[in-house]
Amino acid sequence: MLNSLVKRIGLPKKILLGYIGVLIFMAGEGLEQSWLSDFIIRRGLTVEESGIMFSVYGFAVAIAAWLSGVLAEMFTAKRVMAAGVVIFLIGSVLFLSIGLPSNNLAIMVPTYALRGLGYPLFSYGFLVWIAYEAPKAKLGSAVGIFWFVFTGGLSVIGVYYASIALPLLGEMLTLWSGIIFVIVGAVIGLMLSKDTKVTHAPSDEPPKTFAYLFKGVSIAFENYKIGLGGIVRTINLSFAFGLIVFLPTYLQDVIGFTRDQWLSIYAFMWTVNIIFNLLSGVISDRCGWTNTVMWFGCVGSAIFVLLMYYIPTHFGVEGYVYTMLAAGGLGACFAGFVPLSAIMPTLAPNDKGAAMSVLNLGAGLCAFVGPLIVTIFITPVGIEGVIWIFSGLYIVAAILMKFVTLPEEYSEELAIERN
Repeated sequence: MLNSLVKRIGLPKKILLGYIGVLIFMAGEGLEQSWLSDFIIRRGLTVEESGIMFSVYGFAVAIAAWLSGVLAEMFTAKRVMAAGVVIFLIGSVLFLSIGLPSNNLAIMVPTYALRGLGYPLFSYGFLVWIAYEAPKAKLGSAVGIFWFVFTGGLSVIGVYYASIALPLLGEMLTLWSGIIFVIVGAVIGLMLSKDTKVTHAPSDEPPKTFAYLFKGVSIAFENYKIGLGGIVRTINLSFAFGLIVFLPTYLQDVIGFTRDQWLSIYAFMWTVNIIFNLLSGVISDRCGWTNTVMWFGCVGSAIFVLLMYYIPTHFGVEGYVYTMLAAGGLGACFAGFVPLSAIMPTLAPNDKGAAMSVLNLGAGLCAFVGPLIVTIFITPVGIEGVIWIFSGLYIVAAILMKFVTLPEEYSEELAIERN
């Protein structure tokens, strides 16, 4: 399936290995995503303490995601991806052998955060490589496939695998088994062509040094559209990372869903998401990247976030199917943000790596901002208040997208290529 898709959109065949590697790698990284918070809460931690652990983890993800773009330009994507694998494996072993068994937040937080430093270097390093290798007119489709395999591994294969493995292996062995996925995916993903240097700069341009790291921040202020795009990307999956802190416990303990029902709801959301990741990329190449993000992504997410809370709250356990459909709608709307991965590099054609660093920083900050909002507001405003905060953020993102427009000359060039 992936091979035919790659041929149809005209991407280099060498990208195929990277796609497959990311799919398997992210399955190992994400198999605990839907149930780890509920697991540690039942072991004695509070919702706020769980939120702290996931917030710090998210901050580590954000830092690594930001670094991935500029480091890929400096050292090649393959080296950055390899470094990410090593860091992730070290963090995983420390968290599973020392952090989690201790049930001590002071040990759990730093060891889990180390995992968060690893996976963005691997996955987002490959995304930067795609930004340079893919033809301009097919870039939306190319990043759509990336998010298809990224989310498919992280939130579909990993979740479905966990639903099977948990009853058989238990929580700890299930977590350890994820390392197998990571190693296999890394081996495949790192079998990229030797031509992995992403910069296509003129030969007379001086090589990028560590000072270029600051370009990954300064470009957001030099080009306000890139800064706004980074904010929108931060809002994109903030609810996805926030809901895992409180929604599983709420739906099980208050509404009455079983853990299997929750895992099915969560997996269905991301199954729909990966399908629409592909559709969103292809459709946006024809209908406009900015409009797709603004209406389908932002406004749609604002609506379905509310439905994810009010449907089960109103119908109770009898609303299981309706809740699953709402989750699917939310997953589809999350895919509406896919064209941002095509928009950002086009806003800075001479500094695509730096522009992608801002995008990747936003992607990482999702994992920080979401749990942080829950940690700060869950006590004063309750679950319903937190839901409205997230919904409001998506409306803010829609307003910001009105100002994230493509350069006129690029729009004309893109129209010629599409014709």
